[in-house]
Amino acid sequence: MTATGEHREGAGSTTRGYWWWERRRSVALDVVLAIVSALECALEGVKFAGDAGLPVPLGVVFGLLAGSVLLVRRRWPIAVVLVSIATTPAEMGFLMGLVGLYTLAASDIPRRITAVLMGMSLVGTFIVTYVRLRQSVSVHAGNFGPGDWYVPVLSLFMSLGLTAPPVLFGLYIGARRRLMESLRERADSLERELSLLADRAEERAEWARTEERTRIAREMHDVVAHRVSLMVVHAAALQAVAPKDPAKAVRNAALVGDMGRQALTELREMLGVLRTGDPMTARVAKVPLAAVGQAAAAAAAAAEDGPRLHEVEALVGQSRAAGMTVELSVDGEARPYAPEVEQTAYRVVQEALTNVHKHAAGAKTWVRLAHRGSEVAMQVENGPTDGVTADAGLPSGGNGLVGMRERVLGLGGVFVSGPTDAGGFRVSAVLPDQRAV
Repeated sequence: MTATGEHREGAGSTTRGYWWWERRRSVALDVVLAIVSALECALEGVKFAGDAGLPVPLGVVFGLLAGSVLLVRRRWPIAVVLVSIATTPAEMGFLMGLVGLYTLAASDIPRRITAVLMGMSLVGTFIVTYVRLRQSVSVHAGNFGPGDWYVPVLSLFMSLGLTAPPVLFGLYIGARRRLMESLRERADSLERELSLLADRAEERAEWARTEERTRIAREMHDVVAHRVSLMVVHAAALQAVAPKDPAKAVRNAALVGDMGRQALTELREMLGVLRTGDPMTARVAKVPLAAVGQAAAAAAAAAEDGPRLHEVEALVGQSRAAGMTVELSVDGEARPYAPEVEQTAYRVVQEALTNVHKHAAGAKTWVRLAHRGSEVAMQVENGPTDGVTADAGLPSGGNGLVGMRERVLGLGGVFVSGPTDAGGFRVSAVLPDQRAV
């Protein structure tokens, strides 16, 4: 048999359980009801013992035992109703019958069982009421002579009055309790779903922030590494030729100054984008995705003002001015590409030349650009170092090739790098034309 569930209503996780009760208030209520029912049945047991010709103490004990069954109404409501039906002929247990039917209707017991027990209680109450009324009418027939309809109709109304109200009220309470439990479960489910959505949103925001930090770090690496590498190379040449050729030393010093100013200008532009994103970063804890989206949009807008493919010739000229032997060849007709394609192509050539300055001082280098139907290809290849030019001692963080690969693959291109059979190194990349896609 199933418990009613009434004891679970409003029970928190800190409530202490007592057998089948989970709240002290439920224990107190059932104990009081059982005591009142036992006293009622004991008093009615006196009359029952007199009518049945039994000793009065036996009737009282029987009433006490029958009425105290109400104590287990939450655990075994069917048993309580059956006891109340069994004691109906003895005209005892009215409180037990009312409370038992209410508890049965409010429980999770199948409705067909509830209907059967309700029908049994209704029939039992009707029969007992009919017999008692018929006896009473027969005794007072001289003074009061109602029609034949009086006893059946009054018996029916009395039996319905003792059976229907507790059942209907129990059905209402049970339905309301189940509705509240369903709403509570739905609220818990929605809370869990919102928590999962918030966690996923925070993960996406963190991923977006990481991607943006990686992009900014890549840009700063390309700007700083190339400019500073050229400055170090020129400074080394300046140190070597200053005693012998003051005029050349002056030119090299001017080149170092120009490159330093260019590096500072590019860094200021990049830091300006970051500064404009500071207020967004301050609000990232509240609206992470919106802030990251605005920062990414600002960075994308700034990228449109980045270097272009037509500046590769000037880039090669800077390396030549630093003493590198560089040959530039362009195949196909030059045309404009998407800003991100031109910027990536420029950065690949720039980083490849920077690597030659770092790792192959004095090596001859070839830069090739090819404008094809729906793509642009670039290749930077250097021969082995001549062994004569002094190494500038430039540090390497090992992120140059990684950054180039990420840039190219991010645009759906192809990137290949590796040593050549002649002892040099080759960097090749092919980028699709985003405007033609």
